[in-house]
Amino acid sequence: MALIMWTSALSVKVKKFDDQHKKLVDMVNDLHEAMKVGKGKEVMGKVLDNLIQYTATHFKDEELLMKQHNFPDFDRHKKEHDQLVSQVLAVQKQFHSSSLPISSSVMEFLKNWLAKHIQGDDAKYGPFFNSKGIV
Repeated sequence: MALIMWTSALSVKVKKFDDQHKKLVDMVNDLHEAMKVGKGKEVMGKVLDNLIQYTATHFKDEELLMKQHNFPDFDRHKKEHDQLVSQVLAVQKQFHSSSLPISSSVMEFLKNWLAKHIQGDDAKYGPFFNSKGIV
């Protein structure tokens, strides 16, 4: 069973970002599945590294469009991104420097943050971008 399911409630009404969010949801679910079935540290580490790399790319895409269109809440939104990157890099560092696997509490953090960020913070830019003709 997936940790997080994509539903229309997660849509920000911008196709590019919905597609990227779907990919992030899939990657979090892949990491969760690897954790549940006891995949080796190497496999889990690779999935975690890919998730972090893709998240950074996604954040850059959002931030670039926000800057291009003078999104009024850019600074606060970027701060949210920076905080998550910092938190996830700490998880990655801990994972790679210890023999401990990724825990269910880490997975809950990722799930809750992703859903909260998309439904709360990202949902705010949907109408803004839509008003600029970006769908």
